[in-house]
Amino acid sequence: MDPARDVAVVAFAQTDHRRRTDELSEVEMLMPVLHQVLDATGLKTSDIGFTCSGSSDYLAGRAFSFTMALDGVGAWPPIAESHVEMDGAWALYEAWVKILTGEADTALVYAYGKSSPGEVRDVLTRQLDPYYLAPLWPDSVALAALQAQALIDAGDTDEVALAGIAARSRSDAGANSHAQVRGSRPQGDYLVHPLRTGDCPPVGDGAAAVILAAGDVARGLCARPAWIRGMDHRIEAHSLGVRDLTDSPSTRLAAERAGAFERPVDTAELHAPFTSQEVVLRKALRLGADVRVNPSGGALAANPVMAAGLVRIGEAAARIHRGESDRALAHATSGPCLQQNLVAVLEGEPS
Repeated sequence: MDPARDVAVVAFAQTDHRRRTDELSEVEMLMPVLHQVLDATGLKTSDIGFTCSGSSDYLAGRAFSFTMALDGVGAWPPIAESHVEMDGAWALYEAWVKILTGEADTALVYAYGKSSPGEVRDVLTRQLDPYYLAPLWPDSVALAALQAQALIDAGDTDEVALAGIAARSRSDAGANSHAQVRGSRPQGDYLVHPLRTGDCPPVGDGAAAVILAAGDVARGLCARPAWIRGMDHRIEAHSLGVRDLTDSPSTRLAAERAGAFERPVDTAELHAPFTSQEVVLRKALRLGADVRVNPSGGALAANPVMAAGLVRIGEAAARIHRGESDRALAHATSGPCLQQNLVAVLEGEPS
C-alpha cells in the first residue's frame, strides 16, 4: 500500500429521492446515476479498474440482491467487483484502499436502497443484538428518542434547539433539487417523545454513485478533484446498555485518524438522520459555528437507507468541485444511535 498516493472523488451523481418508486426496480433506479458519473468523466465501463457497491438484502427482501443490481453496470466486459452489506460510504472506503494498494487507478462506487416496500423501522431492528434487544422489537425511532432524551437530561440540548436544527436543514434543502423534503415546515406531532415528525428523516428510495481516481488520472477527469486526505471508520459496543448515548467516541477517533483535527474544515456533511444526532456529532467532531453543516439539507431532507452516507461524501466532494469549499468533512453512520461511524476529509487544490 502507498499511503502517499493521492486519490480523489472526481464525479458524483444521485437520484431525485422519492417516497415511493413502485414503478422502478433497483436496477432501473440505479442506471441513470451510473450513466451520469461515467458521462461526467468521459469514462466507459471498460475504463473502470474496480467496482464496489453497498446495499442491504433486508431492504430488498431477498438474498444476494446486489447481484441483480450489477445488471446496471453491465455484464461485458468482465469487471473486478466487490460488495459490502453496508452503506455505500463503506464501499467507497474499500475502493479507496484498493486504489491505495495500486491495484486500480479508477473505481466506481454506488449504493441504493428502497425503503418503501416495507416498514423500515421494523426492518432495522434486525441489526440489533439477537438475544436481548431484537426480540423486543425496539424500532429505530424509539432508540433515537432514547438518545434524544439522554441529551436533554444531560443539558446538551432541548426541544427548541432540535426544532432549530430541523428548520435549518429543511430550509437549506430548498436549494437541493434531489432532496425528498424541501423548504420549511412545522415540526409536527410527537412520533416518539421527545422526537417530533420534523426531528426524524423521511422514508424514501434513492441511489448514488461516485467515481474515484488516482493522481494525474484524477486531474485529467475533473477540473477540481476532491482529494481524500484521510478516511477512517470505527464502531461502538453492540450493546446500547454499555454506551454513553450522549457521546460518540468512535466518531471522534475516526476523525482523529482521518486528520480532521489537523486544520479547520469549512463544510461538514453529517449523516445525522435525527436532529439529536447532529448534536452528538457536532460535539464529537469539534465543529464550531463557523462551519457550514449540511448545506444540502442532510439526511433530514433525504435518507435513502444504504445510500445516505455515500451521498454525504458526494455532496461534500461536489462543493469542492464547484469551488464552494476548500476543506470539507464527510460523515456516515450505520446501526442504532450512531453505532458505526466513518469520517472522510476532502480538500480541493488552491484555485
